This record gives sequence, structure tokens and C-alpha cells, in this order.
Amino acid sequence: MTRRYFGTDGIRGRVGDPTISPDFVVKLGWAAGRVLGGEQGGTVLIGKDTRISGYMFESALEAGLVAAGLDIRLLGPMPTPGVAYLTRTFRAAAGIVITASHNPYDDNGIKFFSAAGDKLPDAVELAIEAEIDQPLVTVPAARLGKARRVEDASGRYIEFCKGSIPAAMSLKGLRIVLDCAHGATYNIAPFVFEELGATVISIGTQPDGFNINRDVGSTKPQVIAERVRMEGADLGIAFDGDGDRVMMVDASGRLVDGDALIYVIARSRLDEQALRGPVVGTLMSNLGLELALRRLGVAFERTQVGDRYIIEALRRSDGVLGGEPSGHIICRDRTTTGDGIITALQVLAALQRAGHGLSEAVAAVEQYPQVLINVRLARRTDVTQLAKVQAAVQAAEQELGERGRVLLRASGTEPVVRVMVEGMDPEQVQTLADRLADLVRAEVGA
Repeated sequence: MTRRYFGTDGIRGRVGDPTISPDFVVKLGWAAGRVLGGEQGGTVLIGKDTRISGYMFESALEAGLVAAGLDIRLLGPMPTPGVAYLTRTFRAAAGIVITASHNPYDDNGIKFFSAAGDKLPDAVELAIEAEIDQPLVTVPAARLGKARRVEDASGRYIEFCKGSIPAAMSLKGLRIVLDCAHGATYNIAPFVFEELGATVISIGTQPDGFNINRDVGSTKPQVIAERVRMEGADLGIAFDGDGDRVMMVDASGRLVDGDALIYVIARSRLDEQALRGPVVGTLMSNLGLELALRRLGVAFERTQVGDRYIIEALRRSDGVLGGEPSGHIICRDRTTTGDGIITALQVLAALQRAGHGLSEAVAAVEQYPQVLINVRLARRTDVTQLAKVQAAVQAAEQELGERGRVLLRASGTEPVVRVMVEGMDPEQVQTLADRLADLVRAEVGA
């Protein structure tokens, strides 16, 4: 069956669009309640990031779920991985997060977690889509659900994060800059690192409903890099709007992306004899990561872009570590989904065990020059099927030979085509990427 609403990570779009509107979200909540709760009902947790529209969609989801006979527990602002964790601990039927992740405030979306804290299987998402087409029928008044707020949700998740590293480990003596992107980690991440002993300088912790991800966060790492240098900090940690991604910078302000962070954790797990299965990356993972892991004797597997594909591959191989260059990293031996705070803590634990700084830890990862250009489209089009684009990709691949890669792919969460070129010569890589991006703009309209 063809998906109509769900993308690679829930449902997302511009607020006011047909699928990101109050009436649709009421129906979505009702349909999800029917599928996930069944005749038995149950409890659903709802968390959100800090977008102004989150209040509206929280109420809409609540109305739909209650009409389907499910009880609601409102978590308030909560990182996406925090909702996954709390869904498990509350023994809830499902967890829902209202977020558009790293997108600007005028976008929003809905993400779902199963009772086990995993992303929903395709079959369940398709069942929800099918239920949306049915007339909304409210259960009898005696079976209506109830809603209440969970007052200690943040504290529970903070303790879970702290428990992901050895109890004896302390961050005392570390000076860390945290960038919370004015998003869902703003009232959680600073407490986690402070309670573990670090001196924390926080930025991006004053959300106003409109400034989420604006000039801060993991998509704007130059901000935290400058602050680390200014403060003389040991390192910086930047999250995205919903807290499932993380980027770091070393003491000199140099960016350490998801690929390099995966290497640090993999090497530490290997030293502890706790690394099972291959490390899993995606088509976007830098060739430098693959080669660095190969030198350690660690297998590396690539999947399609998207954390659901990484998690599927890890399950098949019983692996424990995978992720993307964007900083969406899954430490499956600690939690069920990508978690920026957990990932950062695993990196800090690895540095402490090894007794050196972040710059030394990532020195073995030689990043191949890689250019990524996001082309925003006027309309959704599969550009890979256009004859001129196919010919241009083939020509670029021939020019690079075996010393590089070309990848064009449509984003699963926004009307964007990502043009990626990787190779040995930075000038050649930039030229080819610009050429392909210009062709896409000319062929499709941007």
C-alpha cells in the first residue's frame, strides 16, 4: 500500500497544511487510538517540543484519543527520546511527540512510539491511515478517556539519562557549553550535565514558541563553536529542536559530526568488549568512518537514510550502535531510539575511559571532502527519474571514478532534494555538487 500521510519519521509539514491542521490531527488521534488501543483502550503519553503550535495540536490529539476511549498523560515539553523512554516505563499503549525536529517553528509534525518505545511498524502506520478514512465515532460517554498531566516527567527522564553511564563516573572538572536550540532539551540537558558535576554554560534555553532552531542548535554548530572558544571550554554539545540529534565541538571549536561521534563510541565499546554486530550507517555516512572502523576490525553496514532503517538493520544483526552524520545516533544497548543526551554522555564516558580529549579521540577519522546541498522544490518530484539528471549523475560518477560517490535523494520530511558528492579533491567535489544542484533547480523549479 502507498503511504499518504506518514513519511520516514511520522507526519510533518507546514502548520495549516491539510495534514498539519487541527481537524486532521483530531482525526489522527482518534484513528491512532482505535488502532493502538483497540477495544481494551489503554493510556497514551503525549509530549511536545517548544513550538507555539504545540498547544493547539496537543489539544487536538487529546480530543481524538479521548473520543476513541483512551486515557492521556500529558508530559509537556519533552525530548522525543524522553517520550520513548517514558512510554516504556508507564507501560503505555503508545507515545506521541508533537515536533518537527530541526525544522523552523512554522512547521510541526506528529511522531509515534509503540509500547516498547520503538517507531511504529509499517503495518501499524498503514492501519492508522486506513482508519483515518472512516467516520469518527465517539465511544459511549461511560468509556471516554481521561487526561491528566505528569508532574515529574522531566525528573524521571533526567535520572534515566544519568543512569546511562557508570554510577561512579563524574564530569567534575569539565567545562561544557550546551546549546539546546530553544527546544525540548532546554529544561532537561543542563540539569543532567550539572548534576553529573560539569560546569555548564547554556545557550538556546529560552524558548518563546517561535525561536526553536533559529540560529542555534545542531544545524548551526558555528554558534556553539564560537562560544566554546570564547569561554575556554573543554567542548560543546549542540542538540536539535526535539533532542534526538547531537553535534559536538572540541576545545578549539572544530565540529565533530555524527560519523566521528559514532567512531568514538564504537572504539570505546570495542575496548570494553561490548560491541556486537556491525556498526550501521547510511548512504550519507562519510567514507572516512567506514575506513577508520575497518582499521579497528569493525564491520560497517549502510542502509537507506532514516533512523528506522538503521534500527531495523541493528535488530537483524543484534548490533548495538548506528547512526547518521547529522548526529542522529542509536546506542541500542542504552535506549530504543536516537537520543542526543544519551549519545553525548556515551562520548564523554569514552573520553574519560581513554584519558584524552575529544580532538584526540576523533583524530583517526579522516573525513573525506563531502558537499551536501539541499534544494528546496516548488513541488515534490522524483528527480532521480529525470533523464537529464540521470545523465549528469552518471557523468559525475565517471569523473570521480572509485575515489568518490554521488547521491541524490528526496527528504522524507520536507520538499527537499539532497545532493551529495564525496571525493578526494575538495574543489572537484564542490564543482560537481554545484553543477548537479543547479541542474535540479533548472529541471524542477526551486
